Amino acid sequence: MHELSVAQALVEQVESLIAQHRATGVHRIRVRIGPLAGVVPDLLATAVPLAAAGTPVESARLELLDAPVRVRCRSCGTESEARPNNLLCAACGDWQTTVISGDELILETVELDIPENIES
Repeated sequence: MHELSVAQALVEQVESLIAQHRATGVHRIRVRIGPLAGVVPDLLATAVPLAAAGTPVESARLELLDAPVRVRCRSCGTESEARPNNLLCAACGDWQTTVISGDELILETVELDIPENIES
């Protein structure tokens, strides 16, 4: 289950943000995952609590957002949504497309508790 290593890397990133901002805790972590990212969202949701156990990230709420698959047609230039197993242009039906989204795994938002008396 490589989602556990992804979860560990995610927890490390959040811990780095906690240290950088001198935060006392984390409320929410939002991650955007495309269907072509090679990560199963349900498995990641199971792995994050395991990776976060005993860390300041442990109590954070994890939100996983779906990113649509979008392609740009090399023939007609149209950008359109596509299905992960059918990357055809929605306008002309051509198969010569470039994926422009849907393969991402992005740490989008981290809500931190930052004490007011800390100077930047």
